[in-house]
Amino acid sequence: MEIIIASLSLATLACIVILIGTRGKPVRFFTATRDVLETLKLNKGPLFSTFLIVVLVLFFLFYFYTPPAAQIGPAQPIAFSHRLHAGVKNIQCQFCHPYAGQSIHPGLPPVEKCLYCHNYIIAGHPEIQKEHDYYNTNTPTPWRKVYYLPEHVLFNHERHIRKDIACQACHGPVETMDRLQGERFKMGFCVECHQQNNANLGCWIACHS
Repeated sequence: MEIIIASLSLATLACIVILIGTRGKPVRFFTATRDVLETLKLNKGPLFSTFLIVVLVLFFLFYFYTPPAAQIGPAQPIAFSHRLHAGVKNIQCQFCHPYAGQSIHPGLPPVEKCLYCHNYIIAGHPEIQKEHDYYNTNTPTPWRKVYYLPEHVLFNHERHIRKDIACQACHGPVETMDRLQGERFKMGFCVECHQQNNANLGCWIACHS
């Protein structure tokens, strides 16, 4: 019913505009439209060339001025590369996120965990010096959040790890990313995964407890 009312309202508004624009002679609208179409047909070559040039210019401006960081996640206080650590060095996810297999939350690596390796590996690197600054001032590393869930959803990391769900199933191929792209998870993503794996689809038991 609301759609019908909206359609009638738009039709009425269009009629009023035509009447006002043609000074009470609506036939002029159709005559003028026919003349415009004839003019466009006669000039279709130049118009197509102009349209093509405009499109090419817009594409050029988009790709030239879009910053490289637009397709990656937020910059972190320490330039940590998941591609290097999880990919090249093949460090397991749970080494840095130790609570994923035994808690709702995966946990973020404290600066002590970083220095466990980097007291000896590239110890003089400027990014490693930042880690020492956090450690010496007893300041937690202010990592920036990348993945978001609605507040009314409870995601249990332990439950999924115990079912051998790979981290990449939700977080993507992190071993190929320097900076994580991140995502705002929506219900459809979770429901589709649960259906594919024959997992619990009960609202309160599965996600909204």
